Amino acid sequence: MREHSYHEDKEEINELLRQYQNLIRGVSHSFIEEDDFERIIDYYDEKDNLAEALHASEVGLEQFPYSSQLMLKKADLLIATRKYEEALAILEVAELYDSSNIDLYILKTDAYLALDQQPKAVDLLEAALQLFEGEERLELLFELTDVYDDYEEFEKVFDCLKLILEEEPNNEEALYKICFWTDFTGRNEESIRLHQNIIDEYPYNEIAWFNLAAAYQGLKLYEKSIDAYQYAIAIDEKFDYAYRNMGDAYLRLRKYKEAIEALEKVLELSRPEDVIYEAIGHCYHRMGNYAQARQNYKKATHLNPEDSKLHYKVAVTYMLEKQWQSAVKNLENALRIQRNATEYNLAMGECMQRLNRTKEAIQYFGNVVKSKPKNASGWEALIRCLLDAELVEEASEQCVVAMNKTINKPIFIFYYSASLFMLGQQKEALLQLEKGMMVAPKLLKKFMEIIPAILQNYQVVDVIARYKKGRKI
Repeated sequence: MREHSYHEDKEEINELLRQYQNLIRGVSHSFIEEDDFERIIDYYDEKDNLAEALHASEVGLEQFPYSSQLMLKKADLLIATRKYEEALAILEVAELYDSSNIDLYILKTDAYLALDQQPKAVDLLEAALQLFEGEERLELLFELTDVYDDYEEFEKVFDCLKLILEEEPNNEEALYKICFWTDFTGRNEESIRLHQNIIDEYPYNEIAWFNLAAAYQGLKLYEKSIDAYQYAIAIDEKFDYAYRNMGDAYLRLRKYKEAIEALEKVLELSRPEDVIYEAIGHCYHRMGNYAQARQNYKKATHLNPEDSKLHYKVAVTYMLEKQWQSAVKNLENALRIQRNATEYNLAMGECMQRLNRTKEAIQYFGNVVKSKPKNASGWEALIRCLLDAELVEEASEQCVVAMNKTINKPIFIFYYSASLFMLGQQKEALLQLEKGMMVAPKLLKKFMEIIPAILQNYQVVDVIARYKKGRKI
């Protein structure tokens, strides 16, 4: 039956086209109906022959000069060929004959927007909303949301979607869109009230439950969001985005086991993604299961091998297990992608130091202080490495540079003091120690880590004791 119908339609349109060609050549005086002209125009339009479609609309209007429908067809083609002023002119005429056709307002809106006349488009649509009801009114509201979106009036986008859902609570397009705009505008409280009302009327609407959960999540009410996601999943057990967001909510609550279960469900229901494996890896990482964390981070790297952060995370799991050489291999991958990343260079420096490759360690720590001279962690790592390698004089010099570059961070006063003690410059070392104790006594522990035997020096003990008498450490 379908095949028979297709052949009939094809023969019919071919006959129409034959009659049309005869008409424009003046070969015969065949009469073509108004709606047949619409079919001829649509035929050429679908074939992307806009010039012929436009010509057919003009021929049709010669035969039916008062046809608002043919005027709309012509205006649509004029807009497609960027003749916006001509389109608006013919739409003004069409409105005189039929102002109740919704396409008239949509085409006018398209022309105004193309001419960058957004206020006129908004005024037109807002006025048209008073003329239509039901599906046509909703169509105009969607059109208005697009106008507001294009011109970055985002609060009004939310308002339009809210109006749509108040009129048609089960409108899927509006439900999907308002979830994004709730997050974007931060209007979570309104979204909660709106979706609670929808759920009261339609308790099995899983998208409404999802949106309610997302709004709770936006307010960091994670327990409530999880409850709402559970309802969405109960209605649609294959709702992968609900599992995804629920996993994030569990993660925020540090419920890592539950987060893993939810995120693994996402992998079952949709194609694998690096961000999901990374999130699962993070959960295992926080649980202290570094082998499982690493396994998931590696799966993420296979899906996104150019994400340096993933290679770094694999390396960190090795470092936590003191597998320095394995960590180095993964840090090399990370640094290949992002050479100057501070944390990668610091991690590589630590690995080299643990492997007794001091020269290379100094090089990596040096990379950090060169690229980020105000970064205290880079200077601290470099100075400690120099001190551990007994390159005390160089460490002392770097302490002075670090103090200048970091605007006298107190930690470097203590390190400078330690280096001076190690160089035998006791008088200056004691002055620096006292200075450090005055500004940041809590950092004394780091000083002691470098030279624990210093407490055998009665003058050091005296400085600390005198300070304790005056202030509490």
